[in-house]
Amino acid sequence: QLQLVESGGGLVQPGGSLRLSCAASGFALNIYTIGWFRQAPGKEREGISCISRSGSRFDYADSVKGRFTISRDNAKNTVYLQMTSLKPEDTAVYYCATRRSVLLGCSALPKEYDYWGQGTQVTVSS
Repeated sequence: QLQLVESGGGLVQPGGSLRLSCAASGFALNIYTIGWFRQAPGKEREGISCISRSGSRFDYADSVKGRFTISRDNAKNTVYLQMTSLKPEDTAVYYCATRRSVLLGCSALPKEYDYWGQGTQVTVSS
């Protein structure tokens, strides 16, 4: 069974950095598309970044371009989201997700992902 577990969230001051981790169990993460999403209170879940099985990276949210970077460590079976220059509007629950088939590539749409982690809270506040 495919399982994803996020970690690394927490409280950080504006301008600070965090690195989120998405650890996989039950499958080799490097052969699947992995996406990062976030959901702020009262808002819809939005796609942030995605890394395909080939290692291609896609950034979807204009608000985080140049500040967030997705990466993958195959040896640790983990995908990361490095977040810098954090702003209060980045406050949200962050999720990683994957799709049901290794043949499916990146998408910004949450509805196209089938397996989700439980999420990790990121709060940016002074």
